[in-house]
Amino acid sequence: MKEKQAAGQAEEYDDRDTITLNLDDGTDVECIVITSFTAGGKNYIALLPTEGIDAEEGEVYLYGYHDGPDGDPVLENIASDEEYEIVSDAFDEWLDSQEYDELVGDDDDEP
Repeated sequence: MKEKQAAGQAEEYDDRDTITLNLDDGTDVECIVITSFTAGGKNYIALLPTEGIDAEEGEVYLYGYHDGPDGDPVLENIASDEEYEIVSDAFDEWLDSQEYDELVGDDDDEP
C-alpha cells in the first residue's frame, strides 16, 4: 500500500463518501474518499483513514481505480515506483490547488 502525507485530518471530510479497505492482514480500514484524479492517462483515488495511527498522522492511501460492473470502485495497487511518482506528483498538484483556493477564497462574493 502506498501512502502520502495529506493536509488535514479526517474530521474535515465528514460529508465525503467512504470506502472500507480489506488489508492483507485481515483488518478492515474505513477511509474517506478525498478525491479521484487522472495521472498518466489512468484513474486514481486518494483515501484518508478515519481511525488509527495513519489517520492521526494524516497519511493518505493512493490507489489506481476503475468502476466495477455494479458501479462501486475497484481499487488496484500502484505497481511500480515510477507509477507512484507520477501519481504522487499529481496528488501534490491537487493539494496545492486546494491550498491555493483556500488562500485566495471564493471570488463569487465580489460584485
